[in-house]
Amino acid sequence: MLTRILVAACLAIFSLSAFGHTIEGSDANFVQAIDGPAIFAFMYLGAKHMVTGYDHLLFLVGVIFFLYRPKHVVQYVTLFAIGHSITLLFGVLADLQVNAYIIDAIIGLSIVYKAFENIDGFKRLLGFEPNTKIAVFVFGLFHGLGLATKLQEFTISDNGLVTNIVSFNVGVEIGQILALSAVFILLSVWRTNASYLRHSFATNTALMTGGFLLAGYQLSSYLLLPPV
Repeated sequence: MLTRILVAACLAIFSLSAFGHTIEGSDANFVQAIDGPAIFAFMYLGAKHMVTGYDHLLFLVGVIFFLYRPKHVVQYVTLFAIGHSITLLFGVLADLQVNAYIIDAIIGLSIVYKAFENIDGFKRLLGFEPNTKIAVFVFGLFHGLGLATKLQEFTISDNGLVTNIVSFNVGVEIGQILALSAVFILLSVWRTNASYLRHSFATNTALMTGGFLLAGYQLSSYLLLPPV
């Protein structure tokens, strides 16, 4: 039963990857029409973007999977937040042009990396353990670039640009806190059951599979579709 659920989850991730977590519909129209500071609106958009950003959330699930104390969760999530805040702000404000497909592929591989680390893959196969804190920070930089590429798809008015981008970033942090709080509670409840450790390998294998699917889809799009 568990195997079926994990496979279904991976297939769902693959189908969702075709649409990604872009800003679209009325949200997209709003972003392009706004002229001037819109603090709360951009905070809402940032929070919504993070909560629906399954690739970012999957990576963070991998990060906190074996973190049992809230203070440790805060440490790692803070490193991630600092990383993606730097590149989100710099990427948009400095108009840093990067290929969205390549960045999203790296984000997919970040999920693979963390899940592989969770099952002691580096230690077992390569005989060393990477510095997790550095890795989380570095991948945070790439995740921030991923967020920046979504905003760069639109023509945003220079009037109030800094305020709006900072507000968007604050919203991303709020969405991240809300989503991770829910995930941490669910993990904490699951940890009270013996099945947690028994199925931890299968769960992280599913995370790896999802990461490979995301990365593979993005790389295929990079090779087959026009540049974005």
